[in-house]
Amino acid sequence: MADEQDPDDGLAVPPVPAPDEDVAPPPPADADGAPEAGEDALGPGAGPDAARERRQEPDEREEDDRGYDDLRRVHQLVNNNFYGVVDASGAAFGFDAVSSPGLAPGTIEPEETDRALRFYVPPQSCFDEALGKLRENALVVLTGQGNCGRGAGSLALLREILGEEARLRSLSPANALAELAASRDLKPGQGYVILDYVGELNVEAVQAYAIGRLSEELRRKGSYLVITADGATRRRLALRDHCVAWQAPDPLELFECCRKLLPHAALAPDTEQELRERIGEQRRPADVIAAAVVLSREGAEKALDTLRDRCRELVQELFRKQPSADDLIPLAALAFLEGIPERTFEKECAVLAAHVRNWEQSGGMPVGEPDDETGTASSGAVAQQSRARWKERAMGLVTIEYRPGPGRNAGRSERRLVFAEPRVREFVIEELHDLYGYELWYPLRQWLGELALLGDLDTRTEVARGVALLARRAVVEVDENMLSVWSEGLTSQRVTAALTLQFMCDVEHLAPQALNIALSWTDNSGPGRAVTAAMALTGRLGSLYRLEALNWLCFLTQRGARIAFSAHRSLVLLLQNAEQDPERALFILRYVRTVIAKAAPGSRERLIALRTAVQFLEAARLEAPEPVTAELLRTVPDSARHLGSLWADVLHSGNRSQAVSALCRTLVQLRDDPSVTGAVRELGEAMRNAMSRRQWAALCHHLSIALKHPDYAVPGARQLAQVLLGSLRGRPPADSRRSTAPLIPTPPFPSAQGGRSK
Repeated sequence: MADEQDPDDGLAVPPVPAPDEDVAPPPPADADGAPEAGEDALGPGAGPDAARERRQEPDEREEDDRGYDDLRRVHQLVNNNFYGVVDASGAAFGFDAVSSPGLAPGTIEPEETDRALRFYVPPQSCFDEALGKLRENALVVLTGQGNCGRGAGSLALLREILGEEARLRSLSPANALAELAASRDLKPGQGYVILDYVGELNVEAVQAYAIGRLSEELRRKGSYLVITADGATRRRLALRDHCVAWQAPDPLELFECCRKLLPHAALAPDTEQELRERIGEQRRPADVIAAAVVLSREGAEKALDTLRDRCRELVQELFRKQPSADDLIPLAALAFLEGIPERTFEKECAVLAAHVRNWEQSGGMPVGEPDDETGTASSGAVAQQSRARWKERAMGLVTIEYRPGPGRNAGRSERRLVFAEPRVREFVIEELHDLYGYELWYPLRQWLGELALLGDLDTRTEVARGVALLARRAVVEVDENMLSVWSEGLTSQRVTAALTLQFMCDVEHLAPQALNIALSWTDNSGPGRAVTAAMALTGRLGSLYRLEALNWLCFLTQRGARIAFSAHRSLVLLLQNAEQDPERALFILRYVRTVIAKAAPGSRERLIALRTAVQFLEAARLEAPEPVTAELLRTVPDSARHLGSLWADVLHSGNRSQAVSALCRTLVQLRDDPSVTGAVRELGEAMRNAMSRRQWAALCHHLSIALKHPDYAVPGARQLAQVLLGSLRGRPPADSRRSTAPLIPTPPFPSAQGGRSK
């Protein structure tokens, strides 16, 4: 998937991004950088509480720092979950999966479309209707339940009109219509898709006349737009006339199509009959395709196992027996606390039981009747051997693993309860939501709220995973009853909310919802929620919607001091997370370069962008204390050109000494790696090309002085500096040192992490 925009190509990246004038938060009124009223500003008339508020600001900054420390630790542990790609058959992220085309905004190459449509069978009635609307209006909206093939249908419709070699483009699902309706940047002959459109942040942003204008502009340029959305979109007046109710293709017809395209597998008559019966029950095209692929590779029995889904059947069988409170409460607790130490799990399970008991005593209905053999979860009978008895009843669903803990406990393993298969957790939450009402979910929400507030990081991370799984069934409930509350709470709650949105991105149709929720927190919702939004836009969410995340984080850097500080931290975290993804790392560097280049000299926007560049150059890696710039130079081709431009910009600013220090730390880290010599030489050439002869001579002089500092005066660093500076062919004039020395003053340099040779 190509990037949304390449700043080097001259495409606009606004210094103060606002995706839509009607919905973006207003820019700060004080051009000199004063905090916004109601956030961090304390003017002369702030009142008698001004002093107290000033004392609170450092406390809030410390709390936010702790929140980002938590995020950093979680990213270190679950980086692969955030940045894996999508499995089209199961909508789960993993190492060997293939990304669904169009999930992340950007160009969809023809080969990606070929892969998505390899087994495509158009549902004739709705396909023909949608094709007719698209030809007539250049715009159509495919509505219906998720996983019914709307995404593949959108690609098939555009390919039918534009041809097989068409390069399609996916747009962001948040506010995309509002932008397009007022845009003059639509390209002729282009096919656009918006997958899982969730509506505008401002309900008044898109009206019928705007949609009409968009349709007219698309027709004029010979371009086409296909939108996929849930059934509620049909009730929006602006889009109602453009909607087509989408249906999945006939499963048996799809199965036969797959069998023709896959290696033949011989089937006994009885086996084939059972297989076709199972296929006919499927409602998701992806499940039919998965079964056909397994049939061709592993045979009929494996294909039947895939269709039977024994894992789901075990969970459903347990709930059909109407488990007692003794069984139900631990199972519900494990659904939100899988993998934490068993002793911690038992303590939290007892707290949940107390919440349930209190709810029952206050007049609520019990969640389940205890059986005669075991009594109740709150009876206090010590001799029941509760661990053994519950695990015996949960046989096949729950198992025990020994895993080491974090920090000082990393070398010691501890018993942890986990589900026998990862999908069991999702199925348990699904059954809890479908079968139980307020009598269970009210105390359960209270318990989850306490965990989000008081739990340790491991506990809160698992809560976030569980709540993200619940959002697959009840996203509105999760947003209103949990995320909305946590996002403006204390740091622990805000981190839990941010992690929940990131884990929601593990499912394709929830990723746009997560983006929309995060962006809603930036819309005049207070500094606490704005900081939570900045936290949420890191990780997987920022990876999927990279341009949107960068635009909004850069916007937040224009806000009050606390929000701006958090936005800078999030931008740095985005780069730290991207070090293993060269394309994304280069995109982030290009973006900041372009923001600096387009900002007026001396403007507030340029000063803020330069501050971001400084923090990029000074940042350490997530996995090690070494500079992230060293890792980028070592592993990401072409990063030297962009880093060199950023270094040159910062050296021209009031952050010169920090830039020199960061350069020294990078050289120290790379001094023993001969493979980076070419990258260091390219870095020097990029810096030289962006600097005048006088500025370059000053850099040479002060870099030479800085390398004498004890933290940087290590074997090999000076030699690598000679490679960097050797890109200057010829010498500056004899008096250049005297004339340029004042350009870059050299204060004492801070200690470098790991810089001293032991």
